[in-house]
Formats: sequence, structure tokens, C-alpha cells
Amino acid sequence: MKTVYFDCFCGISGDMVLGALTDAGLDFKAWLAEVEKLGLNGTAISKKKVKRAGLAGTKVTVKVTQPQPARHLAEIEKLIGRAKISPYAKEKSIAVFRRLAEAEAKAHGVSVEKVHFHEVGAVDSIIDIVGSIIALEMLGIKSILSSPLNLGSGTVRFSHGTFPVPAPATAALIKGFPAYASEIKAELTTPTGAALITALAESAGPMPQMTSEKTGYGAGDRELPEMPNMLRVFIGETAGSYEQDTVSIIEANIDDMDPRIYEYVMERLLKAGAVDVWLTPIVMKKSRPGITLSAMADASKTSTLVDIIMAETTTFGVRIYEASRRKLARDFKEVSTKYGKVSVKVGLIGGKAVKAVPEYEDVKAAAMKAGRPFREILDTLV
Repeated sequence: MKTVYFDCFCGISGDMVLGALTDAGLDFKAWLAEVEKLGLNGTAISKKKVKRAGLAGTKVTVKVTQPQPARHLAEIEKLIGRAKISPYAKEKSIAVFRRLAEAEAKAHGVSVEKVHFHEVGAVDSIIDIVGSIIALEMLGIKSILSSPLNLGSGTVRFSHGTFPVPAPATAALIKGFPAYASEIKAELTTPTGAALITALAESAGPMPQMTSEKTGYGAGDRELPEMPNMLRVFIGETAGSYEQDTVSIIEANIDDMDPRIYEYVMERLLKAGAVDVWLTPIVMKKSRPGITLSAMADASKTSTLVDIIMAETTTFGVRIYEASRRKLARDFKEVSTKYGKVSVKVGLIGGKAVKAVPEYEDVKAAAMKAGRPFREILDTLV
């Protein structure tokens, strides 16, 4: 599977993404032709080779040559929607902008519809976001992975005033995404960069096992004394390897709760976003039989799940820790049987199916509708 790994050792911004992908072999002329389909007037896009702290890379610059309006989300969505770009580019670009709008709305205490895109919604950021997604598609990227984000430190000035790094919108965007501050007194991860990587990356962590074919460096605007102001990308194949991600495990040991409550608690946790919930019999202090209630979820769901466990069970505390997962890529297919259509989950490695499991609820519904044994329907699928 063709994969790009974003090494955000010095943060990430929209123009750095464009620079890194161009440096890694993007056909810049063909890319420009696609970007022009947005119909944005008053812009000039250029690229050049530069050095940052002695490291060579590519700087992509979007120069605004005419005054541009401060657009709302609805206006940006219409602009992208009417452009003659691919459905993939439209869908992903709108998803990134909606994520950005939600972060801005939360940061400034307004509704998404009332968010005025200033720095992050100007014409250059539209090109950064839509252009980055077009570039990924042109390069044939099927999987997007990232390192944790270097945020920098200090303060940054926007139209609203001076704020601590990370900027309020960036802080909202990186919720649940691995990130860290550094001693570099600069904004290294911008809202545009944070929106792109948190919306598109499947997981964040160390570089996975992959056969690297191309490396690219995208330059930021300024020199930094501490390290090269660059974003690095690795593009290569991960065929035969598993998908990777990091999840939170939330656990509580319980020895004094009515066992009838567990089913209700488990259902609430699953509906709130837990990937899995399970019970483990244990022996606790004073030889009391007890239960460990465990929930696994994306880190962004941790607070919600903790609140449910605290409110719905007798526990006075929980344990929270991170766990790395290796998993099969998944696809779903509808299979027609004489009992009706049944969804089947297919596990993939390197794009090749290695196992298939019928969805329980579909098999159950087919059995009940046909008035036949569950096993009879299942046997037609396995």
C-alpha cells in the first residue's frame, strides 16, 4: 500500500505540506492545473529550492495579488463543491475545513456558521488545504501516517490578538492527537497544518515498517537557530504490514456493584464511542470476588468514558493507559444469499483479503426474517 509518513520534527503548516510533497516528486505543473480549477482569482503560486539550517528543501509560496474576502464555511464549501476537481478532493477538503471551523468556533465561543476565516480561511489557506489533498491523490497515496506534532512554544499574534502557542484553534484540533511542546520560541504547528494532519492521518507514532522510495522536505517561512524549519515526508510501500494506531484503555476494579448494572454500563460506553468493552473476573483484597471493567477507545473519547464509568458504577477511580495496536485493514462487502443481503467484514493485508466474517446483526436479522436457524444462514457465508 502506498503510504506517506509525515515526520513533523519541526511542526507542520499547509505550505510545508505542499513543499514536502513537491520535493518528493509531485508534478508541480500538473498540480497547478488542478488547483486552478478552484477558480480563485488574485493569486500567484511558485516554488523554489531553499535551505534551512543547511538542509535543502522546497518552499511553495502562495502570493495574494488582489484583496480577498473573509469567507465563512458555507462560502468555502460552495467554492470547493463547484470546482471541477475529483470527488475525493472535494470530500476530504470540506472535511478538513469543517474540522477547522469547529475548532475556531470552540476557541472563540461562536457557532460554526458565524466563524469568519481570517488567517486560516484566506485564499492561501484554501490553496494549502485543497492543494495538499489534490497532491496526495496525484501521488497515489492510500495511507497517511504521522509522527507526534512539535508545537513549539512562546506566543503568536493573530488578528484577534496575541496568544500562547499552540494557538487556541490548534489546541482544539490536536485533542486526542500526540503532540509535545519544545524550547523553540515559535509557532511550529499552525491551525491549517493541524487541521490537515489530524483530519487525514490514520494514526500517529513512530515511523512504521515501510520501504521508503522517496523523501521530501518542505520549508517553513523563516530560519530557526535550533533546527531546520522543515517538514519531512517519506513515501513508500507498506505492503504486507499491519495498520497501526494507539488507543486508550480505561479500567476500574469493582467488587460491590449489582451485576445487573454491567450490561447497561457496557451499552452506554459502546454508544459513547468505545471500540470495545469487556469484563474480567478477578479476586480483590480481603479475597473478595470482583470484576475489572475495561473500555478501549480513541484518546479523544477518554474523558467521556471516564465520566460514564464514574457516574454509572460504584468505583472511586479508574486507571488510564495507552496501548499500541496492530490490526488488519478492513473493508465491507454486501453478499447476496437466498435469505437476503448480508454485510461481510473483510480483513486485508497489503490489499489482499486474509479473512472474512459475516456481521452478526445482519445474520441475526436474516434468520429471524426467514424463520430459520442462525447457524443455517451462517453456513451459507463461511
